[in-house]
Amino acid sequence: WERLEKVAIEARGERVRMISAWGSTETSPLVTSAHFPLDRAGNVGVPAPGVELSLVPNGAKLEVRVKGPNVMQGYLDEPALTAAAFDDEGYYCIGDAVRFADPDDPAAGLLFDGRVAEDFKLASGTWVHVSAVRTELLAAASPALQDLVVAGHDRAALGVMVWASPAGLAQLEGDDPLRAHLMRAVTAYNRAHPESSRRIARLLVLDTPADIDAGEITDKGYVNQRATLERRAAEVERLFAADPDEAVLVFDR
Repeated sequence: WERLEKVAIEARGERVRMISAWGSTETSPLVTSAHFPLDRAGNVGVPAPGVELSLVPNGAKLEVRVKGPNVMQGYLDEPALTAAAFDDEGYYCIGDAVRFADPDDPAAGLLFDGRVAEDFKLASGTWVHVSAVRTELLAAASPALQDLVVAGHDRAALGVMVWASPAGLAQLEGDDPLRAHLMRAVTAYNRAHPESSRRIARLLVLDTPADIDAGEITDKGYVNQRATLERRAAEVERLFAADPDEAVLVFDR
């Protein structure tokens, strides 16, 4: 977002107006839209005309549910799946979380706050908001990483399994450039985020790409956090081993 704005200013002398919207296949064409100027990524705007949102506390987040003429009636020949998709008030449970851009001004829009189903608790009971960790760590490690998944459910600390970016690797220099870059980047990230719900204790670079046929990539092209962790359970155990192998990066306090 910031890089695009910078390029636009350099090329045109002004920002290019960007808009955003949010929804799913089941709520086509959209649920919310930002029809006003935005100064940052993540603002999905306000409900479209005729659409109602229900914000339900879910752990430390606000789960958003949807009702309106844009919402599907159900899944074809799947009555059980249809019943599970709606709450008792008829709102579609889309599985996302939001927060107010300005708690004192709802018209300022809603900020996307990750998937409710992705979040988990550490052994201490502390909630981990996966979307925030993922976004901030990818930015901190740029341009080295293509994507990552966050692990640590019922464990003492967080670990991440990452995929390197071939294009990003080409920009790194030195001996064992990826490892050196990640050690520096994650150490700096941890200094900025020392709390247990954000701090990374272990990191493992995955050798094989995410497999769409195995469900590790969603139909929208995103990494499926839960499916990846389940399919790569052996790598998760390797990540948190008491005596980790040399491929696992360990970040001391």
